Amino acid sequence: MIHDSLRLIMMGTGSFAAPTFRALFDTPHAVVALVTQPARPTHRHGAAPTTPLRDVAAQRGTPVLSPESVNSEAARMELAALAPDLFVVADFGQILSTETLAVADLGGINLHGSLLPKYRGAAPINWAIYHGDSETGVTVIGMTPRVDSGPCLAQARTSIDAEEDAVELETRLAALGAPLVCRVINELAAGRAGPLPQDPALASPARRLRKTDGQIDWSRPAVAIKNQVRALQPWPKTYTFWQRAGGPPLRLILGRTAVRDDLPPVPPGTVVRAKGDDLAVGCGQAALAIREIQPSGKRTCTAGEFLRGYPVRAGQSFGPELGGAGMP
Repeated sequence: MIHDSLRLIMMGTGSFAAPTFRALFDTPHAVVALVTQPARPTHRHGAAPTTPLRDVAAQRGTPVLSPESVNSEAARMELAALAPDLFVVADFGQILSTETLAVADLGGINLHGSLLPKYRGAAPINWAIYHGDSETGVTVIGMTPRVDSGPCLAQARTSIDAEEDAVELETRLAALGAPLVCRVINELAAGRAGPLPQDPALASPARRLRKTDGQIDWSRPAVAIKNQVRALQPWPKTYTFWQRAGGPPLRLILGRTAVRDDLPPVPPGTVVRAKGDDLAVGCGQAALAIREIQPSGKRTCTAGEFLRGYPVRAGQSFGPELGGAGMP
């Protein structure tokens, strides 16, 4: 069936969805509501924070629905009353059931931050950087109740810069995906969409990040640890402990880093340079130069500022708080 104008319901919560939501208003289709996760206060007595999607909805006068479960009978009735043709989903945070998808005549489409079937799951952008991928992209899929397993409707590719962190890459991918979603919506309205099934044999997981993912195992190559630092922004970040003489270990969060292959080999986790602005730690392969660092309870500072305030010396150790292996 061909439609001149579809009735769209946007479902999204995180900032990755904001460019797509904004772009929908520049299409010939009607955006009849935003469905987003319930707003929750960030402080004990604070008000619930606004979000980029809620801001856009307020500017456009678009109704906002925030069900605890989008799959509840009450939520489905509320959605059905809006007579949607299509759900447009990105960075939403809930999985839509078969019954919920059936509320919209054309079901739902989802914008995912990877080249599916690679990196199915909650953190595709982070894991692409963590594993040192040089290329990634976005995929628009037709939605099914199985996470990220629906047929591909469109993809766009982009390279990953060697210095780019997860926040920066997410921003680029969000912008890359917005026009792709709009193109797919127009193709669905015209009856021209050509879905391609994913090959499950090529699927790889991108599970949700854990706090322990940030702990450094200095026996890994320096380039792998640098990728870890880039990948785990803005959370959980990447950390280690300075084993201080005469004091408890000090937790350190790493910022910008660089690989150094011009330094003498030392056991992994051993400080090989600690002078002036030069702070470097031995790894399983090469060394990691730390350009920015945040001591526990303090602000992020340069390596030079850190060394002027803390008596780190070559030969001392960085590693886990209580000894033993690093990465879980």
